[in-house]
This record gives sequence, structure tokens and C-alpha cells, in this order.
Amino acid sequence: MKNNENGSRAYLFSIVLVAVLGGLLFGYDTAVISGAEKGLQAFFLGATDFVYSDTIHGITSSSALIGCIIGSALSGWFASALGRKKTLVVAGVFFFLSALGSYYPEFMFYDYGQPTFSLLIAFNVYRVIGGVGVGLASAICPMYIAEVAPSNLRGTLVSWNQFAIIFGQLVVYFVNFIILGEHTQPIINKMGEALYEVSASSDPWTIQTGWRYMFGSEAFVAGLFTILVCFVPESPRYLTLIGKDAKALAILVRINGQKAGERVLQQIKATVDVKSERLFSFGVMVIFVGVMLSVFQQAVGINAVLYYAPRIFESMNMGNPMVQTVIMGIVNIAFTLVAVFTVEKLGRKPLLIWGSIGMAIGAIGVAMSNVVAVHPLMPVISIMVYSASFMFSWGPICWVLIAEIFPNTIRSQAVAIAVAFQWIFNFIVSSTFVPMYNMQLGEMGDKFGHFFAYALYGIICIVAAIFVWKLVPETKGKTLEDMSKLWGKK
Repeated sequence: MKNNENGSRAYLFSIVLVAVLGGLLFGYDTAVISGAEKGLQAFFLGATDFVYSDTIHGITSSSALIGCIIGSALSGWFASALGRKKTLVVAGVFFFLSALGSYYPEFMFYDYGQPTFSLLIAFNVYRVIGGVGVGLASAICPMYIAEVAPSNLRGTLVSWNQFAIIFGQLVVYFVNFIILGEHTQPIINKMGEALYEVSASSDPWTIQTGWRYMFGSEAFVAGLFTILVCFVPESPRYLTLIGKDAKALAILVRINGQKAGERVLQQIKATVDVKSERLFSFGVMVIFVGVMLSVFQQAVGINAVLYYAPRIFESMNMGNPMVQTVIMGIVNIAFTLVAVFTVEKLGRKPLLIWGSIGMAIGAIGVAMSNVVAVHPLMPVISIMVYSASFMFSWGPICWVLIAEIFPNTIRSQAVAIAVAFQWIFNFIVSSTFVPMYNMQLGEMGDKFGHFFAYALYGIICIVAAIFVWKLVPETKGKTLEDMSKLWGKK
């Protein structure tokens, strides 16, 4: 009787736990390349029908990003045509196929262990398939969680998805470390501007087998996720949109209790009838705000800053840079938990604004350390401040807002557009950082580029804070149905 009156938190949390596995796979798939790429490079350097250059290796290492853009762009169609649950099943299948295909790209068509250009294309196709899974999961997991969660828990539960992403990245770092074991990464010697050769003293197991196990390890988590998703309910918001009110009510009652479930269903039905499903039914501003949240999450330069953090630590000669990187990873998880446990108390806007200010201080601190004589701890601490500030603000809160800020009738299409912009700007930031970082000017030489890159990110962080302050509405405590009223007044 208690569950019928108040709803079942255990049922809700079990649903969310399955959904955040999609976030864990998101992090796992995007980070697995970090441990595998050197063995993969050594393997394809053995090809005789083409030259495996720096450029080709760069494309191969980041080919999953192409799939991420495709998957996120198509997520709206999948979510509307198949529903949220079936779309997550599709994402799980893509993760699983990508893991097995990346482990054994020779399947059916090629000789095992023989690197060729055709095999390289096959490998990249499998990585793109995994990227499509990431793109789908990155859009649908937070959307699904937001649509099943009560308004007073929505921010916290969606924030767990970001925690799962960061945790998935850490998990795969440890898995790669365990797989490598006592084996050593290949020794690759540079022979020219973009030419390399593998030293004869390299560990052959790493070149032929190690990287396969790293990619293949994802299949276990992907298979578990795909199976478990089959047992979770469909989003009650989606069921109402397609006219299955009775099924929607049964799920809402089980989560919220009888009276609250009936009330939420009536609120959902009212918003379904208010507007058509045209993307701009609620005006341009709601789409603009959603897209810019995604743009700023990447434009602040988080991927570029974190990518070069190990190099900064190494340049300081303050011990093992990998230990410092792991410490930063632990700090990242700790500050993600800050967002998880404060988002419903402090609200979305304060966390984003204070996080933006913290990131600006950290980025400018890194910039200044390149042009002013400072203690070696300065850039290390600055990177930590920048990273920690992102983890309690733009990391999780951006996903919370994207999942909840759009009205019911346009949510699937709008989320797809916003997340697609996120992956597009991920690519833009990643591809422009190196040439910007290496810019030279007068006596400063390349120090100018080092200063300019991080100073630019610091300025963008300040602009992001102003954007949130002026244009982003506070959604703490509001139902998803309140979004229709909020944007209907614009």
C-alpha cells in the first residue's frame, strides 16, 4: 500500500541505474582509444599496401567522433519513431557490434593479423558504429532519466549520468592497464616529418593482440546494458505522446504514487494538446538557449585542456605524471558528486555561473604561467581548478538542462539538435587547439600561442557566465510540463 500511495523509490532508482549504464558506455567508448592507439598504430605501420601516416592515425583515433555527430543528429528521429527505450536498445546493439568489430575487424572478409588499407577502413567503420551508439546514448540517456524522474529528483538523477561518463572513462583506464599487464607498449621511432617505424625490440603481443582486448572488453558492458534496457519501462511522456495513456499512468503511479501519478498524467496530456510538434512552436529562443548550452560546454575548451594536462604535469618534473593525472581523475569524480548532491538545493544557474568563474580563473592561470615566471605548482593547481570547476558545473548541469528545458512536444527533436551541436563543437575545439597553441609571435615565440589558447578559453568562460545569468531560466523544482508554460510566455 505504501508504494501505491507514495511510489517506489527502489523502482525509480533501478530504472535510472540501467539508464546510466548508457552514460558509462559513453565514457568507456570515447576513452578506450587512449590505451589502444599506440598498439593500433604499430599494427598498421606493418602494412605494405599503404603508408600509415600521422594524419591517417589521427583520423583513425578520432573516427568514432564522426559516428557521435551522426548518432546525436538522428537521435530525435529515433526517439520519436521508436521511443526512448527502443532507441537505447539500438544504442546498446551498436556499442556491442562496435566492440566485437574493433576487436576482430578481419571478421569474414580479411586474413587475421594482416594489416591492409581495406582492413583499416573496416576498423574505422566499426568505430563509427560505436560512435553512433555514443551519439544516441548521449542524447537519449539524460532525456529518458528526466522523463521518468519526479521534478524534485530530476536534477540529481540526470547528474548521475555525467558521473557515469567520468566513471566509465576511469574504468577503461584501469581495464587497459590490467590488460597490458607486464607487456609493454610498442616502441615507435620517428623516421621523418610524418613517417614512423616500429622498433624490432617491441613487444609483439601488444602489436597483434593487446589493442584488440582493450576494444573487445567493452562488449561485456554493452551486452549487459542491452539486456537490462529490455526490462525497463518506456518513458511515460513518450507513451502519452503516442496515446497510450493507460500504460503511462501505470508507470507514473508506480514511480510517484496514485494521486501524484494521476496529476502528472493530466499535466502531460495538457501540454500535448497545447502545441503542435513543429520545432519552433515555442519560439526561437528555447532552441537558441539549448544549442548555446551545448556550444559553451565545448567552447570553454575542456577537452583541449584535459588532453594536455599530462604533458603539463610531465613538464613540471614533479613526479610521475600518470599519478598526478589519476589524482586529477579522482578530483573530477569528487566534484561531479558535488553537483549530484547540490543541484536540487542550489539550482542549475548558480552552479553554472560559479563553475564558469572557476574555469576562467583556472584557464587564465594556465595562460599566465606560460608568460610569467611562476612556481611550478601554478599550472598544476590551475588545471585542477579548471577541471574541478567544470565537473561541478558545465559537465553535469549542461546535460540536466538539455534534458529538461525543452517542452514535451519538441523535446526529442530539440535535444537531437542541441547534442549534435555539442559534438560538432567538440570537433572544432579539438581540431583548432594544436595550431592555435603552436602560434608564434615575435620574441614570445610559441609562448604566445600557449598564452593565447588558454586566455581565449578563459574569456569564453566569462562570456558563458554572462549568457547563463541573462538568458538561461532556472528550472529547479519545475516539472517538465512547466516548460511549456515557461517558454509559452516568451
